[in-house]
Amino acid sequence: MASKLCFFNPQSIVSGAALLSVVAGNVALAQNAAPGTITVQVNKPGAPIAKTMYGLFFEDINFAADGGLYPELVKNKSFETDEKLVGWKGINGAAALSTYTISSQQPISATNNHFLRLTATTASPDAGFTNEGFRGMGVKQDAEYTFSVYLRRGPGSVSGLNVTLEEPGRGNAGRTLGQAKITGLTNEWKKYTAVIKASGTAPRARLKLTMDGAGTLDIDVVSLFPKDTWQNRENGLRPDLVQLLKDMKPGFLRFPGGCIVEGRTLEERYQWKETIGDVASRKPLINRWNTEFKHKFTPDYYQSFGLGFFEYFQLSEDIGAEPLPILNVGMACQFNSAELAPITTASGPNAGNAAPGADLSLDTFIQDALDLVEFANGPTSSPWGAKRAAMGHPAPFNLKYIGVGNEQWGPQYLERYEPFAKALKAKYPDILIVSSAGPSPDGDNFVKASKRLGELKADFVDEHYYAKPDWFRNNVGRYDNYARTGPKIFAGEYAAQSVNTGSSENKNTWDCAISEAAFMTGLERNADVVRMASYAPLFAHVDAWQWTPDLIWFDNLKSYGTPNYYVQKMYATNAGTTMLPVQLPNNAKNGDANLFASAVADDKAGDIIVKLVNYSNDARPVKLNLAGAKKMGKTGKAIVLASNDLQAVNSLQEPMKLAPKEEQFKVSSATVSYTLAPNSFTVLRIPGKR
Repeated sequence: MASKLCFFNPQSIVSGAALLSVVAGNVALAQNAAPGTITVQVNKPGAPIAKTMYGLFFEDINFAADGGLYPELVKNKSFETDEKLVGWKGINGAAALSTYTISSQQPISATNNHFLRLTATTASPDAGFTNEGFRGMGVKQDAEYTFSVYLRRGPGSVSGLNVTLEEPGRGNAGRTLGQAKITGLTNEWKKYTAVIKASGTAPRARLKLTMDGAGTLDIDVVSLFPKDTWQNRENGLRPDLVQLLKDMKPGFLRFPGGCIVEGRTLEERYQWKETIGDVASRKPLINRWNTEFKHKFTPDYYQSFGLGFFEYFQLSEDIGAEPLPILNVGMACQFNSAELAPITTASGPNAGNAAPGADLSLDTFIQDALDLVEFANGPTSSPWGAKRAAMGHPAPFNLKYIGVGNEQWGPQYLERYEPFAKALKAKYPDILIVSSAGPSPDGDNFVKASKRLGELKADFVDEHYYAKPDWFRNNVGRYDNYARTGPKIFAGEYAAQSVNTGSSENKNTWDCAISEAAFMTGLERNADVVRMASYAPLFAHVDAWQWTPDLIWFDNLKSYGTPNYYVQKMYATNAGTTMLPVQLPNNAKNGDANLFASAVADDKAGDIIVKLVNYSNDARPVKLNLAGAKKMGKTGKAIVLASNDLQAVNSLQEPMKLAPKEEQFKVSSATVSYTLAPNSFTVLRIPGKR
């Protein structure tokens, strides 16, 4: 995802959407109109639909990881952020403490080398700190939370640590939701755990830690983790958010981004090797989105990497998606510093904008990629395969795809991509590489990149587009004239913007979602060229977002899918196996008269699946001619997403305001009549074989 984008000049095409749940007046209009015949050439099947056709793009933006999918409740648990006490606050301004400091004297480890040291001259129930969590801590009544901490007792008579989970009230008062007490302290670092059962529900609770007694106490790696995680894993993920992903039946999961792959500088780039191993030893990093937008200035936004590459691979496996990691190609974000890793040495040829004194070369980034393939696929006898096995997954993750760079452009990218891809293919010829065409779907950089990547016989080219809804309807034929023998297309990031690209006023309106549904008919009709597609971004916290619109929204307790989510889900769960050519009434182009269509055969289920978008305020009767279809069933199923209000949105209060509805319809032959509702997206599943 980019912070600034430019776009094609739209071509002149219109748009459409589909179904029946319409008021009497619209029904009358539909009955008076002659149905147009849509021919689906069941007997002339086209390209197979890739299993990866519809997938997910994950980026840690909008508190998607910490504070979202990764359910650790304590912010800055190890005091390793740049601002060491981010998320922490002394009770009553730490008045009951004689001193407090962030120390690195004899830390737990070399990588976790800062901790909080508290000293109180006299015992006090206020001698301690609170942690605010991620815009509060979501706590559910009767749910259990595992508290853990590393403690070391210093001089004095501190006998324990009091742990309180509370809902803040006025002043320092608060409703207690659960308590625990840690005892048995020693003068050496030791890990302590306790389970707290919440006595109430609160969306914005906090954690309070106070010393029992006077003296000095060292505190580090403070964690409060819900027991209710996906598959009940100890370092698991938030189950409602994972379930929303799994329900989509995605073909792939692209991670970890996005611009955070690049970083604002090379020093701040995402380094996958820093995100595996012991969770307590993973060093946090400032999030690239923390201060990018004035409208959502978020200086407390850090990546803890509790959700790291091992967990991403595990998540991909859990939801049945192919993992698609994106790696830095030796370039920092070109919208920020645009630092470059030299292709040879910092003083050698093609050093470009390498940072002064930079000791990184492109070889470092290439080696990271080679090591990642070994981590994912290597035997347990290999160095990186052994690390995977030590984390609890001796079987390989069967990685098939790697993205080389995110959204980069210009000759600086191409001259780094080429040796990067060459080295990967030399050692792992079966790995498919996703390359970048930049952040814009047209323009000089896009054209030159597409041409050169074609010459290099790239496997996939990643194209991105964020634009107004009409752009998506007007560009439904974008891939109709792409070369059939060139690189395959990954529509890696796209989303209709209701106001303007990057605007804080963008909403996940039905107008945006139905326009994306129309555009996706063009992706499906060109399944021989387009093999992967994903909406972006995926997640957003309602109290901590930086970019909108987003596919799934959540707070600390609840979540919901947007109309855009249901469009994606309807495509992904009805992807089929083989594309079928479609001819609209009167040989119209897809999108003429606000009607869009695509079709596939689902050979496994024995269904013909037709997707129809009626972008019109009127109901639309259609007649489907399923040319060459055999063994027709008697009943079909319609899945309909429709609203007369193009500005309709879902919310935490009305999560299903706009959601698909199912109904059955009669099938008597290979000619099927159906009436599409105004402003609707309809999926018709018709039993029949080709």
